[in-house]
Order: sequence, then structure tokens, then C-alpha cells
Amino acid sequence: MDVKTVSPTSAQLNSATMTEQPISAATTQEASSAVATITVESERIPRVVELTDIAVPVPADNFSADALQYDAVAINEYYSTRPLPVWRRRLSIVSKLASFGINLWWDRQTGRLVKNQPARAEQLRKMLTQLGPAFIKIGQALSTRPDLVPPGYLEELAKLQDQLPPFANKIAYQFIEEELGAHPDEIYAELSLEPVAAASLGQVYKGKLKTGETVAVKVQRPGLAESITLDVYILRRLAAWAQRNMKQVRSDLVAIADEFAARLFEEMDYTHEGHNAERFAELYGHLKDIYVPKIYWPYTGRRVLTMEWIDGTKLTNLESLSAQGIDASYLIELGVQCSLRQLLEHGFFHADPHPGNLMATRDGQLAYLDFGMMSEVKPYQRYGLIQAIVHLVNRDFEGLAHDYVKLEFLTPDTDLTPIIPALAGVFGNALGASVAELNFKSITDELSQVMYDYPFRVPAYYALIIRSLVTLEGIAINVDPNFKVLSKAYPYVAKRLLTDTSPELRSSLRDLLFKEGSFRWNRLENLLKNAKSSDDYDISQALNQALEFLFSERGDFIRDYLIDEIVKTLDTLSRQSFQNATSVVGEWFGLRVNKPAMTPAEEKNMEHFQRILGILQETKGFDPVKVASVLPQLILKPETQRMGKQIAGGLAQRALARLIRDVLLRDQPSETKGYNGSQQRPLSLPAQRTK
Repeated sequence: MDVKTVSPTSAQLNSATMTEQPISAATTQEASSAVATITVESERIPRVVELTDIAVPVPADNFSADALQYDAVAINEYYSTRPLPVWRRRLSIVSKLASFGINLWWDRQTGRLVKNQPARAEQLRKMLTQLGPAFIKIGQALSTRPDLVPPGYLEELAKLQDQLPPFANKIAYQFIEEELGAHPDEIYAELSLEPVAAASLGQVYKGKLKTGETVAVKVQRPGLAESITLDVYILRRLAAWAQRNMKQVRSDLVAIADEFAARLFEEMDYTHEGHNAERFAELYGHLKDIYVPKIYWPYTGRRVLTMEWIDGTKLTNLESLSAQGIDASYLIELGVQCSLRQLLEHGFFHADPHPGNLMATRDGQLAYLDFGMMSEVKPYQRYGLIQAIVHLVNRDFEGLAHDYVKLEFLTPDTDLTPIIPALAGVFGNALGASVAELNFKSITDELSQVMYDYPFRVPAYYALIIRSLVTLEGIAINVDPNFKVLSKAYPYVAKRLLTDTSPELRSSLRDLLFKEGSFRWNRLENLLKNAKSSDDYDISQALNQALEFLFSERGDFIRDYLIDEIVKTLDTLSRQSFQNATSVVGEWFGLRVNKPAMTPAEEKNMEHFQRILGILQETKGFDPVKVASVLPQLILKPETQRMGKQIAGGLAQRALARLIRDVLLRDQPSETKGYNGSQQRPLSLPAQRTK
């Protein structure tokens, strides 16, 4: 078989579809014009055993009938009768880990820990590579955490993202032929002489279709299903043992292992990954500066994926990004905002956002790559996470404890009485002066002891969320050591609270803005200020939704509080205006008129009101004309007319009370302060006479 190939430059890396294959845009050029020809021997290569009898093919919606699906029962039945490969694998894992641990211990004993760090880092990388995909995933996660891993290890572990040993071309070509039904030279006009990147699950070639499109061709590693299945079986057995024998472990470790295994099995099915990519593009591809590559379905099968080629640069390659004039901090923040949408809005999220899967394109966009490991958050979990963030930011630890029940960290019958002060103690210290000082790592660190002391359990879905967020935060820390994900997240949460019409978030908004019958203007001011900095915040839409909610049955409680606040504010403004006018007239006639002093509470409310008005005026999209155009419609609403009558009645009552106090009782002894600061005797009914 003759395949037309193009040799990439030595510095060239792929970015398009690989689990971990980045490409450096600063050094990437079009493949060399020199064309080489490679001949593959015509005899058939022995087929590599794939455990399709374990990973049982199960038809699923929108997926091919031979899609792989994780089946824990089938895997257990298969390996329970094959103890020899299981023990051989266990011994291999234990011996490698023990060898590395002994070397570290000896370095520490001999005082050569720092000196031998480069050698140990290389040993760790090679060990994880030899142990296979499941362990490589751990190394990839660690490679993004400069706050956890010494610098000498980071550089070595980063090689796990795209610089693993490749497998033979002839095996890759065989898989292409078996999956796509034709020789590679019949499918592709060009194919790189060697893979441009190799990672845990496969390797990528740069190619060109006969129709002219430049593509990335990802081909799965041989023996992958067998390797992953055996590791998953051992991991699951270990989780079950720990759950049975370690009383301090209350989380469902088996469920967590099953969740991780299910995602790994999905990664082994490239048709599933292709559908994930298209769904991701549909949900998030329209966002500003977010780019998702195209899938070429005629050239895609379970072990071969053909995707649009993306020229780009790793977000951690700061020098290259700077040379291209690309703002890495902007792209990191963009990634955080996109991740928040994934987790809290649509629930379909990228569970493996390490540096090899996030690229800065040449035109400054953020390209998402490799959609093998995706997961979902259910609606009630999404709302629970938002409510937890709100309660955390506002130090409502009782509400936070109830959130943990909703999110399935605690059972409904758990006594929260001792847990609430424990959470207050943990987060009271972690929060510091502001939410900007808090990161996800500090949350997990602070929570670990509380979860140990009380009956917390980590739900399976949460493990992937934390993995995703902590990995993303690790990339951000590489770009900016002071980057705090929560400080960037709160504007989005504020926007959702102000614009989402779901009963769950309306309830959260009520709890946030009202406390013990009083309206907390400072919270509204903070929400509006944060929401203003959210790029897709539409204040006109927010106002329309707020008015719609206000005049609905669900808005009764807000209308009552709002009427009271409007009466207080209008009363204060009218008195100020009247006294100002009286003062001016008095000056004309040479009279001196004392202006009444506002109470501290009134002054504070007026300041909040003025600041809120200023925030609204500064918010993008605020249009006084549009606001004014809504007024005629509001006036005609029965609820508005009833509110008007109640406001007028409230103002009349306050005016009458002030008249009685200031005029009729002026000469009476005073015991309480009035609006003008003088002491006033409170009105009271005469005591009943006893017969």
C-alpha cells in the first residue's frame, strides 16, 4: 500500500483531537512541501485482541450499534475466573510504586532530595507511562498543579500530555482500514510520515482529505480495552475492599470508580467522542471566542477519528502566546466562564480540561479539543451548586449545610446541628476578607477534616466536577499565580440569580436579598455590580424578567417588602425636597429653617439607592428610553394599581403620624427621637381602669 505522506517539522505538534495533543502556533507551519512515500507490507498484521466480550456493545441513541459501554458485572465475571493476569498486574503496579517510593525515601535520608529531583521526575513519568492510561490520567492531572507538585516534576509530567511513545504505523494503518473500509491512500490525499503526537489512548497524524481539508486523524492504541479493563477491575476491587474495611471511608468509592471507568470506556469509542464534540459545539460553540473543531463522519469509526486540524498554542506556553500578542489571562477567564456554563447552565461538561485539550488559536480564540471524557450534571445538582456558592459567599452556613443534603453529600436524616458551626469555622477562615481570596483547592483542603469528622460522603458525579475544576484552576495558576476561580465565577452566578426564572434560584434570590423582614440593599448592589461584569448580561432582559416575576403570584412576598421600602424612600425624598424648598423660601424672607436630619438607616438606604442607580446607568445595554417605554404597560396592571394605592396609603399614614408628632404633640415631654432629631413621647393608649 502506498501512502502519500508529509513530514512535519521537528517542532510541530498536533492540536486537533487528541487527548493531550497540543500544537504550538508560534512554531507550527504548514507541513513541509517535501513529500515522502511509505510502503506498508501487504501481509495482514495479526489482529490485536480487543475485549469486546467484556466491553459489551450496547445500542444507544445517536450512537452506532457497536458502541462500547462499561459493564462492571461482565468485567467481574470475566476476571474472577482469570486470577493469573490479575495478580501479575497487581504485582507490576505494587513493585513499580514501591521502587519509586524507596528511591524517594533514600534521597531524603541521604540529603539528595533536591539534587536527584530531575532523575526522580523522569522515573515517575516513565513509571506512569508503563503503568498505562489510568495512571497516565493521574499524571496529567498532577502536571497542572504547581501548588502541589515541585517545578522539577511539572515539566516531566507535562510530557504525558502529548509525548508518549507511539505505536507502529502499520498497526495504525490496519486500524484505519478495518474501521473505514479502505486503504489509507484511498481515503486521505496526504498523511504525515509519523504521528505528530502520541498520548494515553491513541496517536494523531496530520492529513489532508481528497477534498482539500486539513485534518487530524486519531488512531486508537492496540490492546487498549484489555489494559483499561484490567486496571478498572483491580481499582474497583480495591475500592470495594476499602469501603468494607475502613470505617472512616463513608463515600461510595465503588460508585466513584464506576463513574471514572464509564468515562474511560466512552473515551475508547471515537464515535461517541464525535457526537460529544457536536453536542458541545451546539451548546457552547456560539460563545464569543470559543471554537470547536468539525468532525468528518465519513472518515470516523470506533478506533479512528477524523477531525478538523487546529493550529494552536498551549495556554501554558506563555512566551509563545506573548510573542503572538495573545492575552493568556483573557483565554483562561474565558475558559472559566465556559466551564461555569457547562456545569451550572447546561450540565454537559468537559471532564478533562488539561493543557493539551485547551488551545489558543492563531486568531486568539480558545479551542476545546478531545471530547472523549465528558460528563453531565443533573438540573437539581446544578441549582444546588449555585445555591451553595451563594450561601458560601454570603457566609450562610446553615443554608450551606442544607445544600450538602440536596447535593447528596449528607443524608436527609443527618443532624446538621454540629455540622453548621463546623462549616462556619472552616469557611470563616478560608473566605478571609473576600471571595476573591478563595480557590477550589482551599475549599477541598478545608473540607477534608470536616468530611472526616462528620458523616459526609462524596457522590460519584462530584468527583469528576472537582477533577475538572481543579485541573482548570491549575492551568490558571500557571498563567497567573494569583488567579482565583471563584472571584471570576461570582459574576456569572450573580447574572444567573438576577435572570434565571426557575423557582429554585428565585428562592435563593429571596433568601439573599431579605433577612428577618428587612431588605438588604448592599446584597442587591453587590449582585448588580458583579452581574455588570458578565459579558452576556443583558440588563434589559433582566429588568423585563424581574418585572414579570414581580407581578406574578410568586412575587407577592417581594411586592410587600418593596412597597414598604418604596414608602420609606419616597417619604425621605419628599421630606428632603419639601424642607429644601421651605429653606429657600425662608431665606428669601430672612427666616431660618432647620432641615430635618435623616436617621443613619435612612442615610444608608439613600446611599445604596444612589449607588444602585449609578450601577444601572453604567451597565452595558441600559437604556432609559426602553425603561420609560415599559411604564405605560406597568401602570395598567392591576397589581401596579394596587401597589400604588398601598404606597399612597403608606405615605399618607407616615405624613399623618409626623403631623401629629411634630405639631399636635410639640409641647409634650419627649422620650424618643423623631425625624428632626428631637425627643418625642411615643403615642400610647390610656391604661384600662380596673373595676
